[in-house]
This record gives sequence, structure tokens and C-alpha cells, in this order.
Amino acid sequence: MKSTESLSFSNFKASKFSLRPHYLVVGQPIDHSLSPLMHNLSLRYHSIDAEYIAVELPPNSITDFVAWINNDNFLGCNITIPWKREFVQFPDQLSEEVLAVGAMNTLSKTDDGYTSKGDNTDIYGFKVPLLEYDNSLERGRAIIFGTGGASLAVQYALMEMDFEEIILVSRSPYSANPLNNSVFTEVVDYHQWQSFAEEAELFVNTTPLGMGARKDLSPVDAVDSDLLAGKICYDLIYNPITTEFLSLAESAGAKTIGGLDMLIHQGSRSFEIWTGHTFPIEKVRNVLLNYFSA
Repeated sequence: MKSTESLSFSNFKASKFSLRPHYLVVGQPIDHSLSPLMHNLSLRYHSIDAEYIAVELPPNSITDFVAWINNDNFLGCNITIPWKREFVQFPDQLSEEVLAVGAMNTLSKTDDGYTSKGDNTDIYGFKVPLLEYDNSLERGRAIIFGTGGASLAVQYALMEMDFEEIILVSRSPYSANPLNNSVFTEVVDYHQWQSFAEEAELFVNTTPLGMGARKDLSPVDAVDSDLLAGKICYDLIYNPITTEFLSLAESAGAKTIGGLDMLIHQGSRSFEIWTGHTFPIEKVRNVLLNYFSA
């Protein structure tokens, strides 16, 4: 089995991997996940006898999977789209971040081996690459495209970083539910954000625009790309490395941050929670870059 292949949950249970210690990433779809590539390298680096497997989890398998959490060989898992909110109801304990955001991406077993805990390492993963610009950030206004679970994690991270104002851009602004926090937040549609752009210093794409079948799309139209000049533009998408949004931003003279570093750092925090070991970040980054250049 290759590092980037996945199994259905039923096939996983019938496989040899279920009989030995394992970590999982579950979602639907899951074929795109590069988490097995990162975590299996890290497990081998620390000589940990376990495997990390990508598992396709449809709605009708969730109850069965929750029971699997009690399996002695199950050591932890990552949760991705579309189950980050759904899984909040399952762990015995939830971190402060999960309680605030209402979404989790990491499930671990506590020291007693019988209880479970939910964490959100997306928040940490988002913040680390942005801190490279720490000295130049005024922490005034940020514009976030999208209002889903990933957007909530970004909102929480920006609140922790003391941003003063967040503008959320939504296709359905009247039904959007911003994170309840002390930061002034306004929700606008895709025809309104342009009037807030001049005083914004950070633009973040949390939508799927730019990946998969939507790889040629961007939350910012080409006609508006000049509004990104001199700003920091951050895309959570990591495949492709340079999305249409980032390409427009670079052409306009913006500083850009891709999703690959966020992927690495959220994975780093998950790995530390599970194993107590540090992630070999540079080795992981090199393997991922080689994967994309192959």
C-alpha cells in the first residue's frame, strides 16, 4: 500500500493494518490526503511501531467507527472534511479551542487508554507560518473568504493574535455564523468585500476554490486582484502549492503563504499530542516538496 492510498473503513477493518497499532485520518473524500506521507515518515524517524492510514468514512460508517475508537490498536486519528464538526460530540474531553470553535481535527487517547480527547490543531497550524510576518503585522483588519469550519479556526487564531477586525466574505451572509468573540466581525458578500480591502492587511482563503475540480477558480476575481497589492495573502489549500488566488496575489505584488506549511504544522502538533515526540519538520517538508515535483 502506497503512502497516499486510502481504504474504505470496512476494508481497513478487514486488513492487516487493523491488527497492529495504528493512527488514522478519516474523512470523505480522503484520497487527496498527504497526512499518511507525513506521519509514516515521522513514525519511522522515531522508530515507533505503528502505521498511519487514510480511511474513507461515509455517513453510514460513523457509528461503527466510534466503536472502533475503543480498539486497543487504535492510537488516535485526524478528522477532516466533512466530519470536523460532527465528531465534536464523541470524545470524553474537549480542548478549549474545540469548545470555542465547535470543530476538531485531532482525536487522541488519554494516558489511561480508556478515555478520548478532541483537539483542534488547525489553529496552531495556521498561526505558525503567519508569525514569520510578526514584526510587520499591525493586527488591524483581516478579510476571510469562507465561513465554514476552517474559517472558524482562522477566526479564533486571529483573535488570539489580537487582530482588531475581521471581515467575513460569504455567499450567504445572512445565514453565516461567525465565531462568538470580542473581535469586531462583519459578514459581507462577494460584491461587497472590495470596499473593505484598502485598510485590510491580511486576506485568507478558507474556501475550496482553487483545488480539485475548482483548481482554476479563486475567491478574488482577476479584475479585483490589484486590491491585494502589498498585502499578505494566505491560502489554506496545499494542493496545488500555488493556487489561482496566490498566483493573482503574487502578480499584484502581495506577500503569499500557501497551505503546505499549515498542513505540516497542524500535523506536527497532532503528532506531538499522540506520541510526545517532535515532528521532523524539515524532513517532512522535503518529502512533500519532492512529492509535488515528481
